[in-house]
Amino acid sequence: MCGRFTNELTWPDLFALYNIHNEAPKSNAQPRHNIAPTQDVDFVHLDKAGNLEFDRGRWWLVPFFAKVLPRNAMFNARIETVDTSGAFREGFKTRRCLIPADGYFEWTKNEVDGGKDPWLLRLPEGRPFSFAGIWAHNDNLGVTSCTIITAPAVPEIEHIHTRMPIILPPEAYRTWLNTEIQGKDAKALLLDAQIDRQLECHRVGREVNSVHYEGTDTKKPLINSL
Repeated sequence: MCGRFTNELTWPDLFALYNIHNEAPKSNAQPRHNIAPTQDVDFVHLDKAGNLEFDRGRWWLVPFFAKVLPRNAMFNARIETVDTSGAFREGFKTRRCLIPADGYFEWTKNEVDGGKDPWLLRLPEGRPFSFAGIWAHNDNLGVTSCTIITAPAVPEIEHIHTRMPIILPPEAYRTWLNTEIQGKDAKALLLDAQIDRQLECHRVGREVNSVHYEGTDTKKPLINSL
């Protein structure tokens, strides 16, 4: 799935990730250690001229036609229905985005006490990456928002969760954002993304379970956690 994620990347990190050669802002991006649904996040999409553009919006999709903020969970979209669901299909056709991160959290049930044990999943050496997503702007509510697309988990991580957020390799960024690629071809691009197989995981402290916890130690491994 993807219930929370981290983004501790600086502006130079982000510009390098997306191969943007403009000068990065002098004030640095604020590190985010435990990003939760409904919070604002950074994302990247193409502007009208076809250039990469940074934007910011609510991580919980608000479709362009909504009259009120959705109560149903819309922080993730399933690959199986992203092109047919009324809430997501327009974004899949015309408003695709990349959501930068350097780790995300999933939970397993502890058989001893019944509690929820959080796990951090990330690429080797904590390399930055991008979730495949879609975005929307709702004029009625004045809200820009986005969602992450999920798929069945690859075997390497399905012991943590049966689903996973789709992480795209950098060479696929432009192709995913190119909305001239539609239908089965666009979904095939997502299904072919195998970077999730590289993910490493370790247990972290249960403080992460609280959406209000923003400590800098959210990535710290628990001793003897594996």
